[in-house]
Amino acid sequence: MSAAYSALVAIAPVLALAVAPAPASAEVKSVIELFTSQGCSSCPSADRLLGQYASRPDVLALSYNVDYWDYLGWKDTLASPDNSQRQRDYSSGRGDGEVYTPQIVVNGKTDVVGNDRGEIETALGTDAHELTVPITLASDKDMVTVNIGAAPAGAPHATLWLVMYTRSVTVPIGRGENSGTTVTYNDVVRKLRPIAMWTGAAMSVNLARSEMAHANADRCAVLLQTEVRDGRPGPIIGAAAIEPGI
Repeated sequence: MSAAYSALVAIAPVLALAVAPAPASAEVKSVIELFTSQGCSSCPSADRLLGQYASRPDVLALSYNVDYWDYLGWKDTLASPDNSQRQRDYSSGRGDGEVYTPQIVVNGKTDVVGNDRGEIETALGTDAHELTVPITLASDKDMVTVNIGAAPAGAPHATLWLVMYTRSVTVPIGRGENSGTTVTYNDVVRKLRPIAMWTGAAMSVNLARSEMAHANADRCAVLLQTEVRDGRPGPIIGAAAIEPGI
């Protein structure tokens, strides 16, 4: 993730749809990131389960389609090499080498099997108090404003990531392990990029609504994420999401 720091650009231009003002974001207490694939026969059950978590206002549930199963006969229509790299970076950061589908990472810290509700619930309970930095998002027709609270002295520095995602995408799968099935994916990540560095002091970031349409996204969120092991993504210490008025 250190390379991401050098990719930080001007904090202003990012998010665009000509929509009505949206309300301030609800409090997010847990972040679930699912790594999935249209070419994985074990994944549809995890995709359905993620959809259930996506309906909870206290959970930010994100779906990342990976591309490393494309050789099995079906090219995942939602996959991105960046998604696969994020999963590998998590594995390197934890030091366990575990990269598989369906895999869920809770709060950037704990990985579990993506279709095992019991494991997910245990991880959510264990990491329930990990998101300690308050973040809110608010929006009007021109701007999205991110407000980040202060942290106690000695808190780790972190990167603020902008996540652009689509609420729901339904895909008929024509070949591979899921041939002949139709799967609905929820909160599909289209683009993830760093927008600021946070050093522990309260701060605000204003984002112009100009990038979401290009990313084919209709939702946005932010993650405040620390680093471990040579700049790999580590625990998420704050998050917020907002749904633009449609």
